[in-house]
Amino acid sequence: MTALLLISFILLIIYSFLLLYYRTGWIRLPRYKPALDAAESALPFISVIIPARNEELHLPLLLKSLSNQSYPQNLFEIILVDDHSTDNTVAYASSFSNVKILHLKDFVPAGGINSYKKKAIETGISQSRGELIVTTDADCIAGNNWLQTIGNFYHRYQPELIVMPVSINCSNRAIEIFQALDFMTLQGITGAAVQLKLNSMCNGANMAYTKKAFHEVNGFQGIDLIASGDDMLLLHKIAKKNPEGIAFIKSPEVIIQTAPVETIREFFNQRIRWASKADKYQDNKILPVLLLVYLLNLLLLIIPITAMFGRSVFNDKAQIGVLGYWLLLLLLKTLIELFFLYPVAVFFKKQQLLWLFPLAQPFHIIYTVIAGWLGKFGHYRWKGRNVK
Repeated sequence: MTALLLISFILLIIYSFLLLYYRTGWIRLPRYKPALDAAESALPFISVIIPARNEELHLPLLLKSLSNQSYPQNLFEIILVDDHSTDNTVAYASSFSNVKILHLKDFVPAGGINSYKKKAIETGISQSRGELIVTTDADCIAGNNWLQTIGNFYHRYQPELIVMPVSINCSNRAIEIFQALDFMTLQGITGAAVQLKLNSMCNGANMAYTKKAFHEVNGFQGIDLIASGDDMLLLHKIAKKNPEGIAFIKSPEVIIQTAPVETIREFFNQRIRWASKADKYQDNKILPVLLLVYLLNLLLLIIPITAMFGRSVFNDKAQIGVLGYWLLLLLLKTLIELFFLYPVAVFFKKQQLLWLFPLAQPFHIIYTVIAGWLGKFGHYRWKGRNVK
C-alpha cells in the first residue's frame, strides 16, 4: 500500500504540472474579435455537412439556427447526409428549401461498413461545392454569427483546419450538469493544446477544414475501419502534414450548443465510444497523457476500496490514515482542476457550475476508469448499432 500511495502522489504532481501547462496555453490563446469588414468576394464558400441518423427530435433546432445565419446566403450550402434513418428526419429536413439531402443508402448499403459517420461526411464532401468544409451534428444549435465568424477568420488567417468550442446545453439535472463540467474541461484542454501546438483534440460537432487539406491526406483513408474518430483522427492526419495549419477560434460567436445525453447508460456508451479510439491515435504525444490520467484515477479508486475492505491488512489506525491520505489527494486534485477550469468557465459563462465541481469528482473518477477499460476491451451502441 505504501508503494501505491507514493505512486499516486507522484502521478498527482505530474498531473498538476500538466494542468498548469494547459492553463497557460488557454490563457495565452488569443480571443478572436471578428473583423466583419471583409469584402463578400473575398469570403470563402462554405459547405456545412450534417451526418444524421434518427434525429427528428433535435434536427429542427439546428436547421432553424442555420436558416438565421448572418453569413451571405449565396456563400454557403447545407448538406444533410441521412444515415439510414427510420424516423421523420428526412421529411423534416425536406421542409427546408436551403437543405440539400443525400441518402447514404444510395452510396453505401446498410451493413457494408463499420464507420457510417465517416462515410456520411465523406459522401457530403464529395457532393459539396465549398472551399471550406464545416461539420456539425444534428443535435446542435449554432449562433447567428457562427458562419460569419468562421468565414472571416478563415479569410484572415487561411488555416487548413479550424477547431472550435462546443458547450453542453444543460438543465438543472445532475447528469446534465456533470456532462457540462466534464465537457468544459475537455474543451479547455482542446483550445490549450492548439495554442501549445500539440494539436491533439477537437470535436466534430464544431470544426472546419479546407477541402484541399481533406483530399491531401486522402480523407479518412486508413482510419475508415474505426467506428469513431471522424474528428480527432482526421485532425492528427492533417496536423502531421501541416502542423502550423491548425487554429482555434476563441470566440463566443462560434460556440456550438449541443444536447446532453439523458441517461447514465447513454453517457457511458458515449464515453466508451470516445475512449475506444485512444490506441488508434497517430499522434504519440497524446498517449502518455491519457495513460497518466487513467492511472491516477485508477489509483484514486483502488486506494479507498483497499483501505475499507482490507481489515486483515490494516488496523483501524492505519485504515484511517490511508483514507485521510486519499482524501488529501482528492482535495488536491480537485483544487488544481478548479484552478485550470476557472478561466475556461469564464469564457463559456458557466462559473456558477464550478460550485458543484467537487461533488462530481468521485463520479468522474469512477467513469474514467470504467469507460477507459471498456473502451479498450468492451463494446458500445451508437445510433442503434452495436460496435466493438
